[in-house]
Amino acid sequence: MSKNLVIVESPAKAKTIEKYLGSDFVVKSSVGHIRDLPKSDIGVDVEAGFEPNYVISPDKKTTVSDLKKLVGKSEKVWLATDEDREGEAIAWHLAEALGLDVSETERIIFSEITKNAILKAIDKPRRIDLNLVNAQQARRVLDRLVGFKISPILWRKIQPGLSAGRVQSVAVRLIVEREKEINEFVSTSSFRVLGYFETESGNSFRAELPHRPAALNEANNLLEELIGAQFMVERIEKKPGVRKPAAPFTTSTLQQEAARKLRFSVSQTMSLAQRLYENGHITYMRTDSTNLSNEAQSAALRQIEQDFGPEYTQPRNFKSKAKGAQEAHEAIRPTNLSVEIAGDNDQQRKLYDLIRKRALASQMADAKLERTTVDLSNNQSDHKFVAKGEVIAFDGFLKLYMESSDDEPEENNGLLPAMRENEPIIAKEIEAVERFSKHPPRFTEASLVKKLEELGIGRPSTYAPTISTIIQRKYVEKTDREGEERKYALLKLKNGTISTHTQTEITGAEKSKLFPTDVGTVVNTYLVDQFGDILDYQFTAKVEEEFDEIAAGDRKWNEMIGSFYDGFNEKVEAAVQDKGRARGDRLLGSDPKSGRPVYAKIGRYGSMIQIGDVEDEEKPKFAGLIGDQKLETITLEEALKLFELPRSIGLYEGEEMVAGVGRFGPYVRYGKLFVSIKGHDPLTISAPEATELVKEKIEAEKNKFIAVFDSEEPAIEVLNGRYGPYIRQGKTNYRITKDANAANLTLEDCKEIIAQGPAKKGGAHRKSARKS
Repeated sequence: MSKNLVIVESPAKAKTIEKYLGSDFVVKSSVGHIRDLPKSDIGVDVEAGFEPNYVISPDKKTTVSDLKKLVGKSEKVWLATDEDREGEAIAWHLAEALGLDVSETERIIFSEITKNAILKAIDKPRRIDLNLVNAQQARRVLDRLVGFKISPILWRKIQPGLSAGRVQSVAVRLIVEREKEINEFVSTSSFRVLGYFETESGNSFRAELPHRPAALNEANNLLEELIGAQFMVERIEKKPGVRKPAAPFTTSTLQQEAARKLRFSVSQTMSLAQRLYENGHITYMRTDSTNLSNEAQSAALRQIEQDFGPEYTQPRNFKSKAKGAQEAHEAIRPTNLSVEIAGDNDQQRKLYDLIRKRALASQMADAKLERTTVDLSNNQSDHKFVAKGEVIAFDGFLKLYMESSDDEPEENNGLLPAMRENEPIIAKEIEAVERFSKHPPRFTEASLVKKLEELGIGRPSTYAPTISTIIQRKYVEKTDREGEERKYALLKLKNGTISTHTQTEITGAEKSKLFPTDVGTVVNTYLVDQFGDILDYQFTAKVEEEFDEIAAGDRKWNEMIGSFYDGFNEKVEAAVQDKGRARGDRLLGSDPKSGRPVYAKIGRYGSMIQIGDVEDEEKPKFAGLIGDQKLETITLEEALKLFELPRSIGLYEGEEMVAGVGRFGPYVRYGKLFVSIKGHDPLTISAPEATELVKEKIEAEKNKFIAVFDSEEPAIEVLNGRYGPYIRQGKTNYRITKDANAANLTLEDCKEIIAQGPAKKGGAHRKSARKS
């Protein structure tokens, strides 16, 4: 019998902590949440002050039973779940489910899993903080009320299976409204005038005209003014400058920087950070604090002095800029700053390296710069060219780390050659290149997190699950878009002659950006119309502030829910009474053949075009959208073309090839063979293109069969599959072990494998130790 039972959330965390405690302690994991509101009903008794009805999750009943047995054998129980509100709530749920006395059970917290931190926590236990628990209960109950009341309305009004969420719907709104801005944006062009110059000593540099002509003729006139012009240095200005390091990482800044520097998704970053935390390499990864402890700051300064010298040290304290910052006590940092490499795999090591460098850089000296501006005048016009250069006089923190940015990089000013005022300068070439104004950028996962944080919406534990939810529910898609070719004008003045050229460039390419789906757009429009206050950015931020008040003990959680519920429920009842549907119908015009109206709309199974009305004597015609087509932007001409599918595109070896769109996307049908043509437009794919794809599919089908034993009923087949060779008999698949040579299998070998049973369907997915 053990004297002490310590319960944590994750098995990895338990394993690490167990190393630091003696034989008197047993450390076990709850594997995340053990209780939640039931999935089958709302689980909240509105009449009884919004009392939640928590149930033990079906997959946790064995865990709870095992923990109860251990509790019965232990003299003392320590709840060591995470240090934020959700961790506090999990500790409370454990106490309730295991029959522990909340007023006596030891609660310990620590921001890092190190021996020193664990032993300090054991020395200073406290009781479960019910204010923090109630703040988390308020979030859970409010989110359940919103989701459970609104989701069924969306099923009836738009499409079955949809859902609404207090924070997720606001995140979708941000993406939809940004897309609307982009669609309404009208690009304008102007001409950037650049001069390529040379000093008397033969050193080259570039300068730019601050004024940008708006039209081609204006740019041409400007260059004409400069034919034969003689340039000179009118003014040289040198100014000292400094760059300061960024603060150590919070949850959101880590997510942003890992996305920019390492191309990690938000959920990937959190998963890797959790492993680093559980293995004792970094402090707790859900935090909006930028603070470093005195010990960590001292350790950072010692490490910097050792690695770079005392001139590179500069102690700093940072204050969080996040609205309602709370949650935790320290920024994300290594538990031991002298450890340069940590992590079980390459991705963990890269993230650890980023965290370490950011923490150290925050305590390093400013970078000192010298910024030079040179104005060039000429004898034929008032137009002055400006050259800018920058020299790093002392690299400071830049020696170790520089923060990335979501903005496109500015021109690299670089180093200017030595010049003196009134020095003659030779113009080698002057060009005016047409540039176009750009629409607001679409959100990446990281920039969406940044925006949510700026608005005060959500908290460190909610960013990653919010983004995962809106992508999984297909309100938003994270994707790449190829750019389009665009022509632009280029004028060059060289050797006294102006030449005009037409150049091409690729514009509008997108990488890992968030696009609203048609369903997401229609759902957002409906929710903003019917429940605008819930999707209001200020309201959502205000709710977070109220959660903070509950956590501080300044407000009762069920009273906060009550003040929200009455008005909300009235709107729900009104929406239920409204019998209309919200399909996002958009009238595109009339079909020139029949004169019937043409609509873009959401149907039961997705986005579609409809010709005619349901009330008409003649039934409506329907066609699904393809590729990047959107309800908001599709034109009448594009919509009518969809009714040309399926279309015949020619013959191959006497058999017709037909292009169409099916459940799994665009295809070409060749006899009984269906060939995916993703990346091709079924309306424009040519016969030669289709023929090549058909040939490849036929060849792949030939190679699919390794062996066929048709003496059996049904036949036994040995096939090449996506994940390697396998056996199929009838509709059942059987796994072939890696050490078996599929090509040499006999009928008896196959029968033996079949006798052992079919391959397991699906894979064993590891459940996260934390669900938000």
